[in-house]
Amino acid sequence: MSLAINLAGAGLATALVDRANLAALGSPGRDGRGSAIAAGSQRILEGMGVWDLLDAGAEQILEIRVADNSAQGFLHYEFSDVGDEPLGWIVENERLRSALLQRVLAEDIAIFEGEVDGFQSEPGFSYLKLYGSDDIKARIIIAADGRNSPLREVAGIPAISWNYPQTSIVCTITHEVPHFGIAQEHFYPGGPFAVLPMTKSRASIVWTEQTNVAADILSLGDDLFTKTLQNRLGKGLGKIQVVSQRWAYPLSMVHAKRYTDPRFALIGDAAHAIHPIAGQGLNLGIRDVAILAEVIVDAARLGLDPGLSNVLDRYQSWRRPDNILMIAVTDSLNRVFSNEFPPLKLARDAGLSAVNHVNPIKRFLMKHAMGVVGSLPRLSRGEPL
Repeated sequence: MSLAINLAGAGLATALVDRANLAALGSPGRDGRGSAIAAGSQRILEGMGVWDLLDAGAEQILEIRVADNSAQGFLHYEFSDVGDEPLGWIVENERLRSALLQRVLAEDIAIFEGEVDGFQSEPGFSYLKLYGSDDIKARIIIAADGRNSPLREVAGIPAISWNYPQTSIVCTITHEVPHFGIAQEHFYPGGPFAVLPMTKSRASIVWTEQTNVAADILSLGDDLFTKTLQNRLGKGLGKIQVVSQRWAYPLSMVHAKRYTDPRFALIGDAAHAIHPIAGQGLNLGIRDVAILAEVIVDAARLGLDPGLSNVLDRYQSWRRPDNILMIAVTDSLNRVFSNEFPPLKLARDAGLSAVNHVNPIKRFLMKHAMGVVGSLPRLSRGEPL
């Protein structure tokens, strides 16, 4: 939906195909997750006309506190160290989908609901095949169909992947003590435990454990689950109440060996899916959107064919380094902080403390997490597409 909004808004004929009923995408109870929207991603959403629809339901992240619960190391980020805007925002996924759908319906976008039955590329055009419907003829097909992307398989693009022996439990709580816009992440042997601030004295819990342990936690009755969660949280937020159902998400990593073919491109989880330890997965996808939209629109404005390989190569060369770096960082962090080997515990404790006390390094890492460093697309710089 994000890419369709950008392309249609730039005057390009755009079709959006989804096997799901789009009207149901923002319905309550569908997902349960909240996503961290970094400052750079917020600028992209603002440039798309989406942020105004989200602002009232977005909670600012003013501080981030990271702690290793098996050692003494900790890391503290505060927004005032790098400027006067928040480090990011927490937005419920159902709100984001609803806002995107509202913008889709406001643009001149052809919407098709149905199953894709592959595609075929020919000189000048590609043809997307739909079950029980006419083919869609387009100069370029973009697959945004998830980490198990069927279109990636049809294109014959191989992917590196592995499953983590971990599952994330997600739920929403209310709490007595204000969170003051502080996001917390604690590293335990089973995986990270994150508390993400939300509006109305709520927080999103992302509790990652070894999959067999997660299954035991999920099997607890409501009262015992709340008590177990309260024990894990401690007294910092006062008494809590779980106000949503619980969701479980098995974790994996996927990275396509290339993002493009002639008249074909992968974005988002179809190109790369990472461990949620740093809360950057959605932000990578939003940057994909901003850069691919810029590449396509620039080519169209010059009268070039946006489906040509040399045009799409610009997108791939721009995005792969950032994605590869984030895959390496998140995978390494998860493996290092889930390990109880004593020398490694000492090393990570020293590493966290060093970063916390060396301000230039800390400020760079904060800006990188905010998505405001490096070669930025126009939308990330607050400029129109």
